[in-house]
Amino acid sequence: MSVNRTDQGGYDYLVLVPAVLLVCLGLIAIYSASSYLAEKEVGDSYFYLKRQAFFGCLGIFFLIAAKNIPPGFYIRLVYPALFISLILLIAVLIPGIGTKVGGATRWIRIGPLSIQPSEVAKLSLAMYIAYSMAKKGSVMSSFSKGFLPHILVAGLFMGLILLQPDMGTTVIIGGWLMILLFVGGLNILQLMLMGILACPVVYWLIFSTKYRVDRWTAFLNPWEDPQGLGFQIIHSFLAFGSGGVLGVGLGNSKQKLLYLPEPHTDFVLSIVAEELGFIGVLVIIVLFSILIIRGIKISLNAPDLYSSYLALAVSALIGLQVIINMGVVMGLLPTKGLTLPFLSYGGSSLLVNLVGVGMLLSISARS
Repeated sequence: MSVNRTDQGGYDYLVLVPAVLLVCLGLIAIYSASSYLAEKEVGDSYFYLKRQAFFGCLGIFFLIAAKNIPPGFYIRLVYPALFISLILLIAVLIPGIGTKVGGATRWIRIGPLSIQPSEVAKLSLAMYIAYSMAKKGSVMSSFSKGFLPHILVAGLFMGLILLQPDMGTTVIIGGWLMILLFVGGLNILQLMLMGILACPVVYWLIFSTKYRVDRWTAFLNPWEDPQGLGFQIIHSFLAFGSGGVLGVGLGNSKQKLLYLPEPHTDFVLSIVAEELGFIGVLVIIVLFSILIIRGIKISLNAPDLYSSYLALAVSALIGLQVIINMGVVMGLLPTKGLTLPFLSYGGSSLLVNLVGVGMLLSISARS
């Protein structure tokens, strides 16, 4: 079918409702997890809540705009979005433009707000990969046309993100790219080659940098240094253990009282587990599952190949980040500094994910 089809059916609200509920739960969790920290840091317990609420409202506005744009129009935005993302990734590395926080330069500050270029890059790559795979079609199995162009473009973006440094996002993009290329019809031997070549690179990246070695050591045996390397993950374990089935009650977390570092960002699920227990975590998992499964269904029912790949790219990106973040806070994966979509504090992540949901709604209405 033509990518310019404009007739609309009903939107798939089983994508919208879980996303909105997750944003609302995220605001509650962020306030609960950050109120004590914010009071200590800036004297305003609502500081992080107000900033996240602002980005939530802005994100809903962009979601509505994205759902009203026909999928075919996104094709016109592929290269402009890719170019803007590339400029932002380069700009963040320039001293005086990029803002350094916690040893990494990942943000560009504009007045009181900050932009994280790597989040914008994820969405622009999703648009590009979907467009490129749909355009190449049957020649995706070719090394020169299917494998090489995608690896070079994604590799450039991954290299710039790695310089920030941000290995977690780099790994996410690498794994996500392999999923998309596999679905797009890339030769399985080429995918295996990609994985084989990536292994020594990842090994070198981990063991050539002390803080990454420390993270790996803490993952393997956090109890070896409970007051140092294993401090964060041990307190995440304590949060999950204290929560039990029903939790200690909303607002009653002890780990957020400066025990668990940055409880409102990467480890916000730990505070949810402590306060709302297994039931609270289960509700979040169910909401994410509905969102991702419906996203995949939208991909399968899409009116054209580009829309199908774009829906899959957005769904896979959200799903992969959810799996890795949950794996980290539960001690199943090494700490990577990745947010939990919709729930963790972070304006750029929230905006990009809500735009992605808008894209899914746009595609579902034209299926």
